[in-house]
Amino acid sequence: MRIVSHKKLKDFFETPGREDARVPLERWYEIVEDAEWHTFAEMKADFNSVDYIGNQRYVFNIHGNKYRLVVVVKFVMGYVFIRFVGTHKEYDEIDCSTI
Repeated sequence: MRIVSHKKLKDFFETPGREDARVPLERWYEIVEDAEWHTFAEMKADFNSVDYIGNQRYVFNIHGNKYRLVVVVKFVMGYVFIRFVGTHKEYDEIDCSTI
């Protein structure tokens, strides 16, 4: 899969106090970059905790659910667009359908 953009992840884990997100986010990136998903079931096979939240958006639990990652997946195109990365609390304050 092609991921747009790594910079959002990097900016997040380089923020003071969020350095512990680096390893799990980089691991997520590596797995997704090597994947060739065509369906949600294929994605779920790689990430058991991923949930579909509507409007082509999926949420991943990162680092034991301390962080959340919301992406838009275009299976036909093979693209993953990072829309949000933040703490679980920050995730609870956003509207995933509009990000």
